[in-house]
Amino acid sequence: MVFATNNEHKLREIRQILGSQIEIQSLAEIGCTEEIPEDSDTLEGNALQKARYVAEKYGVDCFADDTGLHVDALDGAPGVYTARFGTMNGYGDSHDSTANIRCLLAKMEGKENRTCRFRTVIALVRHTTKSGNSEPELEEHLFEGIVEGRVVHELRGENGFGYDPVFEVEESGLTFAEMGPEGKNAVSHRARAVARLAEFLLG
Repeated sequence: MVFATNNEHKLREIRQILGSQIEIQSLAEIGCTEEIPEDSDTLEGNALQKARYVAEKYGVDCFADDTGLHVDALDGAPGVYTARFGTMNGYGDSHDSTANIRCLLAKMEGKENRTCRFRTVIALVRHTTKSGNSEPELEEHLFEGIVEGRVVHELRGENGFGYDPVFEVEESGLTFAEMGPEGKNAVSHRARAVARLAEFLLG
């Protein structure tokens, strides 16, 4: 099954979570090098957009994810713009984690309420043949994972990627970057969404 990403961090994380249960290929491994449209204003829309594109153009079963960090004191921002938050506000290049974190901490300066949550939506698009119809059709499913936490005041930890050094998990008091891969994969938003995907696929 194809995971619609070339992000090595995400790919490694997904493979670690699924183990040997399901073989995962990246976009590069199926020869998909083009920029896939991702311009919806919802996480669900972006995930479906990516998975549909790959399933329709390459004829493979595919899943895609989109993740948003929703900060209560910022009225749910950055949300669907999580990966581009920094550059949208004049902090560095697109998808630059350092710029994103700098932007977030600047906007949170002086705010007492630091509660937030990470939310991942996974869209699965796969080919299926329904009874009485010889032509395969595309079947779509959505899976969600949420983890509650808070934005800390400064970077903590050396592991992970993205906002991991400033997202403290409510149930542990550690940032994702302080946990290490195994700890993060046990509780993360992506792990919870992937667990639901795996449960569906493996029955």
